[in-house]
Amino acid sequence: MKKIVILGGGYGGLAVVQQLLEGSIPADTAIVLVDRMPFQGLKTEYYALAAGTVSDKEIRVQFPVDPRLVMKYGDVQSVDLEAKVIHFDQDEPLAYDQLVIALGCVDKYHGIPGAEQFSCSIQSLSATRKTYQRTNDISPYGQVTIVGGGLSGVEMAAELRESRPDLNIRILDRGASILSPFPEKLQRFVREWMLEHEIELRSHVSLSRLENGVLYNGEETIRTDITIWTAGIQPSPIVQQMNLEKDAMGRLIINQYHQLPSYPEVYIVGDCASLPFSPSGQAAGAQGKQVGDIIKALWKNETPRLDRIKLKGVLGSLGKKSGFGVMGKRTVMTGMVPRALKSGVLWMAKQHLG
Repeated sequence: MKKIVILGGGYGGLAVVQQLLEGSIPADTAIVLVDRMPFQGLKTEYYALAAGTVSDKEIRVQFPVDPRLVMKYGDVQSVDLEAKVIHFDQDEPLAYDQLVIALGCVDKYHGIPGAEQFSCSIQSLSATRKTYQRTNDISPYGQVTIVGGGLSGVEMAAELRESRPDLNIRILDRGASILSPFPEKLQRFVREWMLEHEIELRSHVSLSRLENGVLYNGEETIRTDITIWTAGIQPSPIVQQMNLEKDAMGRLIINQYHQLPSYPEVYIVGDCASLPFSPSGQAAGAQGKQVGDIIKALWKNETPRLDRIKLKGVLGSLGKKSGFGVMGKRTVMTGMVPRALKSGVLWMAKQHLG
Protein backbone atom coordinates (compact mmCIF):
# COMPACT_ATOMS: atom_id res chain seq x y z
CA MET A 1 0.00 0.00 0.00
CA LYS A 2 1.39 3.41 -1.01
CA LYS A 3 1.19 6.13 1.64
CA ILE A 4 0.67 9.82 1.04
CA VAL A 5 1.40 11.48 4.38
CA ILE A 6 0.38 15.08 5.11
CA LEU A 7 2.14 16.65 8.08
CA GLY A 8 -0.03 19.37 9.58
CA GLY A 9 -3.77 19.89 9.46
CA GLY A 10 -3.73 23.68 9.12
CA TYR A 11 -4.92 25.73 6.16
CA GLY A 12 -2.43 24.20 3.70
CA GLY A 13 -2.45 20.59 4.84
CA LEU A 14 -6.22 20.46 5.11
CA ALA A 15 -6.58 21.94 1.61
CA VAL A 16 -4.42 19.08 0.25
CA VAL A 17 -6.59 16.51 2.03
CA GLN A 18 -9.85 18.05 0.82
CA GLN A 19 -8.63 18.16 -2.76
CA LEU A 20 -7.45 14.54 -2.69
CA LEU A 21 -10.75 13.35 -1.26
CA GLU A 22 -12.67 14.93 -4.13
CA GLY A 23 -13.04 12.12 -6.65
CA SER A 24 -11.58 8.64 -6.63
CA ILE A 25 -8.35 7.53 -4.99
CA PRO A 26 -6.26 4.61 -6.32
CA ALA A 27 -7.07 1.37 -4.51
CA ASP A 28 -3.41 0.87 -3.57
CA THR A 29 -3.07 4.34 -1.98
CA ALA A 30 -3.69 5.46 1.60
CA ILE A 31 -3.92 9.10 2.74
CA VAL A 32 -2.59 9.80 6.24
CA LEU A 33 -3.07 13.16 7.96
CA VAL A 34 -0.77 13.81 10.93
CA ASP A 35 -1.57 16.46 13.51
CA ARG A 36 -1.21 17.05 17.23
CA MET A 37 -4.92 17.79 17.65
CA PRO A 38 -8.12 16.00 16.51
CA PHE A 39 -9.29 19.22 14.82
CA GLN A 40 -7.95 22.20 12.90
CA GLY A 41 -7.40 25.36 14.90
CA LEU A 42 -8.26 28.49 12.91
CA LYS A 43 -4.97 30.25 13.48
CA THR A 44 -6.06 33.56 12.02
CA GLU A 45 -8.56 33.81 14.91
CA TYR A 46 -6.21 32.94 17.80
CA TYR A 47 -6.01 36.61 18.79
CA ALA A 48 -9.73 36.47 19.72
CA LEU A 49 -9.21 33.43 21.94
CA ALA A 50 -6.25 35.13 23.64
CA ALA A 51 -8.36 38.23 24.25
CA GLY A 52 -11.27 36.22 25.63
CA THR A 53 -13.94 37.28 23.13
CA VAL A 54 -14.46 33.77 21.70
CA SER A 55 -14.29 30.32 23.21
CA ASP A 56 -11.85 27.61 22.26
CA LYS A 57 -14.63 25.63 20.58
CA GLU A 58 -15.55 28.51 18.26
CA ILE A 59 -12.19 28.40 16.46
CA ARG A 60 -11.98 24.64 15.95
CA VAL A 61 -12.88 22.91 12.68
CA GLN A 62 -13.49 19.16 12.58
CA PHE A 63 -11.25 17.25 10.20
CA PRO A 64 -13.03 15.47 7.33
CA VAL A 65 -14.59 12.14 8.23
CA ASP A 66 -13.91 9.80 5.32
CA PRO A 67 -13.06 6.07 5.26
CA ARG A 68 -10.23 6.85 2.83
CA LEU A 69 -8.54 9.18 5.32
CA VAL A 70 -6.39 7.83 8.17
CA MET A 71 -5.78 10.17 11.11
CA LYS A 72 -2.59 9.96 13.15
CA TYR A 73 -1.92 12.14 16.18
CA GLY A 74 1.49 13.00 17.55
CA ASP A 75 4.40 15.42 17.68
CA VAL A 76 6.78 15.14 14.72
CA GLN A 77 10.43 15.27 15.77
CA SER A 78 12.22 14.93 12.44
CA VAL A 79 11.90 13.80 8.84
CA ASP A 80 14.49 11.51 7.27
CA LEU A 81 14.26 12.43 3.58
CA GLU A 82 16.72 9.74 2.50
CA ALA A 83 14.94 6.87 4.27
CA LYS A 84 11.45 8.38 3.66
CA VAL A 85 10.58 8.06 7.34
CA ILE A 86 8.94 10.44 9.84
CA HIS A 87 10.05 10.23 13.48
CA PHE A 88 7.74 11.11 16.39
CA ASP A 89 8.24 12.11 19.99
CA GLN A 90 6.49 9.10 21.54
CA ASP A 91 5.46 6.81 18.70
CA GLU A 92 6.82 4.44 16.10
CA PRO A 93 8.31 5.92 12.90
CA LEU A 94 6.01 6.33 9.91
CA ALA A 95 7.19 5.53 6.38
CA TYR A 96 5.85 7.39 3.36
CA ASP A 97 5.92 7.22 -0.43
CA GLN A 98 4.85 10.82 -0.90
CA LEU A 99 5.01 13.51 1.75
CA VAL A 100 3.43 16.93 2.20
CA ILE A 101 5.12 19.13 4.81
CA ALA A 102 2.61 21.75 5.97
CA LEU A 103 3.77 22.32 9.55
CA GLY A 104 3.28 26.07 9.63
CA CYS A 105 5.38 28.52 11.59
CA VAL A 106 6.59 29.50 15.05
CA ASP A 107 7.53 32.83 16.60
CA LYS A 108 10.78 34.47 15.55
CA TYR A 109 12.57 36.24 18.39
CA HIS A 110 15.39 37.81 16.34
CA GLY A 111 18.02 36.73 18.87
CA ILE A 112 16.68 39.12 21.52
CA PRO A 113 17.67 37.80 24.98
CA GLY A 114 14.68 36.90 27.14
CA ALA A 115 12.13 37.37 24.35
CA GLU A 116 10.99 33.75 24.27
CA GLN A 117 11.19 33.30 28.04
CA PHE A 118 9.36 36.47 29.08
CA SER A 119 6.69 36.90 26.42
CA CYS A 120 3.44 35.13 25.53
CA SER A 121 2.60 33.66 22.13
CA ILE A 122 -0.45 33.23 19.92
CA GLN A 123 1.25 30.96 17.38
CA SER A 124 -0.21 27.65 18.59
CA LEU A 125 -3.54 26.76 20.15
CA SER A 126 -1.82 25.51 23.29
CA ALA A 127 0.24 28.71 23.65
CA THR A 128 -2.82 30.86 22.96
CA ARG A 129 -4.77 29.17 25.76
CA LYS A 130 -1.96 30.07 28.17
CA THR A 131 -1.88 33.63 26.85
CA TYR A 132 -5.63 33.91 27.39
CA GLN A 133 -5.30 32.85 31.02
CA ARG A 134 -2.39 35.17 31.76
CA THR A 135 -3.94 38.13 29.98
CA ASN A 136 -7.33 37.83 31.59
CA ASP A 137 -5.85 37.28 35.06
CA ILE A 138 -4.25 40.74 34.99
CA SER A 139 -5.56 43.05 37.67
CA PRO A 140 -7.73 46.01 36.61
CA TYR A 141 -5.76 48.82 34.97
CA GLY A 142 -2.77 46.56 34.41
CA GLN A 143 -0.41 47.04 31.46
CA VAL A 144 -0.38 44.84 28.36
CA THR A 145 2.43 45.34 25.87
CA ILE A 146 2.16 43.90 22.36
CA VAL A 147 5.45 43.67 20.50
CA GLY A 148 4.92 43.96 16.77
CA GLY A 149 2.56 46.25 14.88
CA GLY A 150 1.65 43.93 12.04
CA LEU A 151 -1.73 42.34 11.39
CA SER A 152 -1.62 39.99 14.40
CA GLY A 153 -0.51 42.70 16.81
CA VAL A 154 -3.19 45.14 15.67
CA GLU A 155 -5.97 42.56 15.86
CA MET A 156 -4.77 41.40 19.27
CA ALA A 157 -4.78 44.93 20.66
CA ALA A 158 -8.22 45.79 19.28
CA GLU A 159 -9.83 42.58 20.46
CA LEU A 160 -8.32 42.94 23.92
CA ARG A 161 -9.66 46.48 24.17
CA GLU A 162 -13.14 45.07 23.53
CA SER A 163 -12.65 42.30 26.08
CA ARG A 164 -10.94 44.33 28.82
CA PRO A 165 -11.75 48.05 28.55
CA ASP A 166 -10.03 48.57 31.91
CA LEU A 167 -6.57 47.57 30.75
CA ASN A 168 -3.76 49.79 29.54
CA ILE A 169 -2.70 48.50 26.12
CA ARG A 170 0.29 49.52 24.02
CA ILE A 171 1.81 48.37 20.74
CA LEU A 172 5.57 48.62 20.20
CA ASP A 173 6.90 48.51 16.65
CA ARG A 174 10.33 48.91 15.07
CA GLY A 175 8.94 50.81 12.09
CA ALA A 176 7.46 54.27 11.69
CA SER A 177 3.86 53.02 11.86
CA ILE A 178 1.73 50.01 12.59
CA LEU A 179 0.78 47.99 9.48
CA SER A 180 3.71 49.54 7.58
CA PRO A 181 3.38 47.23 4.50
CA PHE A 182 -0.19 48.46 3.93
CA PRO A 183 -1.33 51.62 2.07
CA GLU A 184 -1.05 54.87 4.02
CA LYS A 185 -4.81 55.43 3.92
CA LEU A 186 -5.35 52.14 5.75
CA GLN A 187 -2.53 52.82 8.23
CA ARG A 188 -4.04 56.19 9.07
CA PHE A 189 -7.52 54.72 9.65
CA VAL A 190 -6.18 52.07 12.01
CA ARG A 191 -3.93 54.53 13.87
CA GLU A 192 -6.89 56.84 14.44
CA TRP A 193 -9.03 53.91 15.63
CA MET A 194 -6.32 52.91 18.09
CA LEU A 195 -5.93 56.41 19.49
CA GLU A 196 -9.70 56.82 19.76
CA HIS A 197 -9.81 53.61 21.81
CA GLU A 198 -6.89 54.69 24.00
CA ILE A 199 -4.34 52.18 22.74
CA GLU A 200 -0.83 53.59 22.97
CA LEU A 201 1.26 53.36 19.80
CA ARG A 202 5.04 53.56 20.00
CA SER A 203 7.16 53.48 16.85
CA HIS A 204 10.90 53.09 16.26
CA VAL A 205 11.28 50.85 19.30
CA SER A 206 14.17 48.40 19.01
CA LEU A 207 14.14 46.02 21.97
CA SER A 208 17.53 44.84 23.20
CA ARG A 209 16.33 42.39 25.85
CA LEU A 210 13.35 41.30 27.95
CA GLU A 211 13.11 40.49 31.62
CA ASN A 212 10.17 39.63 33.83
CA GLY A 213 7.93 42.69 33.66
CA VAL A 214 10.55 44.86 31.96
CA LEU A 215 11.44 45.54 28.33
CA TYR A 216 14.60 47.38 27.34
CA ASN A 217 14.60 49.82 24.44
CA GLY A 218 18.29 50.54 24.49
CA GLU A 219 18.80 52.26 27.86
CA GLU A 220 15.09 52.94 28.34
CA THR A 221 13.09 50.59 30.56
CA ILE A 222 9.47 49.87 29.68
CA ARG A 223 7.36 48.37 32.46
CA THR A 224 4.63 45.86 31.69
CA ASP A 225 2.47 43.23 33.37
CA ILE A 226 2.42 40.97 30.33
CA THR A 227 4.12 40.99 26.94
CA ILE A 228 2.49 39.39 23.88
CA TRP A 229 4.88 38.65 21.02
CA THR A 230 3.70 39.22 17.44
CA ALA A 231 6.99 40.46 15.99
CA GLY A 232 7.75 37.90 13.33
CA ILE A 233 7.53 34.25 12.34
CA GLN A 234 9.78 31.54 10.99
CA PRO A 235 9.12 28.05 9.59
CA SER A 236 8.55 25.03 11.83
CA PRO A 237 11.65 23.73 13.67
CA ILE A 238 11.34 20.54 11.58
CA VAL A 239 12.09 22.61 8.49
CA GLN A 240 14.78 24.60 10.27
CA GLN A 241 16.62 21.31 10.88
CA MET A 242 16.73 20.45 7.17
CA ASN A 243 20.04 21.12 5.46
CA LEU A 244 18.48 22.23 2.18
CA GLU A 245 18.39 25.44 0.15
CA LYS A 246 16.24 28.12 1.79
CA ASP A 247 15.31 31.74 1.19
CA ALA A 248 16.11 34.71 3.45
CA MET A 249 13.10 33.87 5.67
CA GLY A 250 14.30 30.28 6.17
CA ARG A 251 11.60 28.83 3.91
CA LEU A 252 12.46 25.87 1.70
CA ILE A 253 13.08 26.51 -2.00
CA ILE A 254 10.62 24.56 -4.15
CA ASN A 255 10.10 23.96 -7.87
CA GLN A 256 7.09 24.93 -9.98
CA TYR A 257 5.19 21.90 -8.67
CA HIS A 258 5.82 22.82 -5.00
CA GLN A 259 8.30 19.94 -4.64
CA LEU A 260 11.76 19.84 -3.12
CA PRO A 261 14.02 19.76 -6.21
CA SER A 262 16.20 16.99 -4.75
CA TYR A 263 13.23 15.04 -3.39
CA PRO A 264 10.30 15.32 -5.85
CA GLU A 265 8.18 13.01 -3.71
CA VAL A 266 8.14 15.74 -1.02
CA TYR A 267 5.85 18.77 -1.32
CA ILE A 268 6.23 21.89 0.84
CA VAL A 269 3.09 23.90 1.60
CA GLY A 270 2.30 27.12 3.44
CA ASP A 271 4.64 28.95 5.80
CA CYS A 272 7.43 26.43 5.21
CA ALA A 273 7.55 27.07 1.43
CA SER A 274 9.37 29.86 -0.37
CA LEU A 275 6.51 31.64 -2.13
CA PRO A 276 6.43 35.03 -3.90
CA PHE A 277 4.17 36.53 -1.23
CA SER A 278 3.96 36.82 2.53
CA PRO A 279 2.86 33.80 4.61
CA SER A 280 -0.91 33.63 5.15
CA GLY A 281 -3.70 31.13 5.59
CA GLN A 282 -5.06 32.17 2.20
CA ALA A 283 -1.77 31.47 0.44
CA ALA A 284 -1.36 28.13 2.20
CA GLY A 285 -4.88 27.06 1.21
CA ALA A 286 -4.41 28.03 -2.44
CA GLN A 287 -1.08 26.23 -2.61
CA GLY A 288 -2.48 23.16 -0.86
CA LYS A 289 -5.26 22.92 -3.43
CA GLN A 290 -2.67 22.97 -6.21
CA VAL A 291 -0.62 20.24 -4.55
CA GLY A 292 -3.76 18.09 -4.37
CA ASP A 293 -4.35 18.65 -8.09
CA ILE A 294 -0.72 17.78 -8.88
CA ILE A 295 -0.88 14.49 -7.00
CA LYS A 296 -4.16 13.57 -8.71
CA ALA A 297 -2.67 14.37 -12.12
CA LEU A 298 0.28 12.10 -11.38
CA TRP A 299 -2.13 9.30 -10.44
CA LYS A 300 -3.45 9.55 -14.00
CA ASN A 301 0.04 9.83 -15.53
CA GLU A 302 -0.85 13.33 -16.71
CA THR A 303 1.29 16.47 -16.71
CA PRO A 304 -0.02 18.82 -14.01
CA ARG A 305 -1.45 22.10 -15.30
CA LEU A 306 -1.22 24.95 -12.85
CA ASP A 307 -2.40 28.54 -12.89
CA ARG A 308 -0.49 31.27 -11.08
CA ILE A 309 -1.74 31.64 -7.50
CA LYS A 310 -3.68 34.90 -7.14
CA LEU A 311 -4.52 36.11 -3.66
CA LYS A 312 -7.79 38.00 -3.19
CA GLY A 313 -6.52 40.40 -0.55
CA VAL A 314 -6.12 40.83 3.20
CA LEU A 315 -8.81 41.40 5.84
CA GLY A 316 -8.28 42.47 9.44
CA SER A 317 -10.57 43.15 12.37
CA LEU A 318 -10.78 45.94 14.90
CA GLY A 319 -12.95 44.22 17.46
CA LYS A 320 -16.33 42.91 16.34
CA LYS A 321 -17.69 46.14 14.80
CA SER A 322 -14.94 47.50 12.56
CA GLY A 323 -12.17 46.29 10.33
CA PHE A 324 -9.94 47.01 7.37
CA GLY A 325 -8.83 45.34 4.19
CA VAL A 326 -6.95 45.56 0.94
CA MET A 327 -8.60 43.89 -2.05
CA GLY A 328 -6.67 43.29 -5.23
CA LYS A 329 -3.51 45.34 -5.33
CA ARG A 330 -4.41 48.64 -3.66
CA THR A 331 -8.19 48.89 -3.05
CA VAL A 332 -8.58 49.91 0.60
CA MET A 333 -11.69 49.17 2.64
CA THR A 334 -12.35 50.34 6.19
CA GLY A 335 -15.18 50.07 8.68
CA MET A 336 -17.97 47.53 9.00
CA VAL A 337 -17.85 46.08 5.46
CA PRO A 338 -14.39 44.43 5.72
CA ARG A 339 -15.30 43.21 9.22
CA ALA A 340 -18.44 41.55 7.83
CA LEU A 341 -16.43 40.06 4.98
CA LYS A 342 -13.96 38.58 7.43
CA SER A 343 -16.82 37.01 9.41
CA GLY A 344 -18.04 35.47 6.16
CA VAL A 345 -14.61 34.05 5.38
CA LEU A 346 -14.48 32.53 8.87
CA TRP A 347 -17.92 30.94 8.38
CA MET A 348 -16.79 29.42 5.07
CA ALA A 349 -13.67 27.98 6.71
CA LYS A 350 -15.79 26.32 9.36
CA GLN A 351 -17.94 24.74 6.64
CA HIS A 352 -14.88 23.49 4.71
CA LEU A 353 -15.76 25.85 1.86
CA GLY A 354 -12.42 27.62 1.60
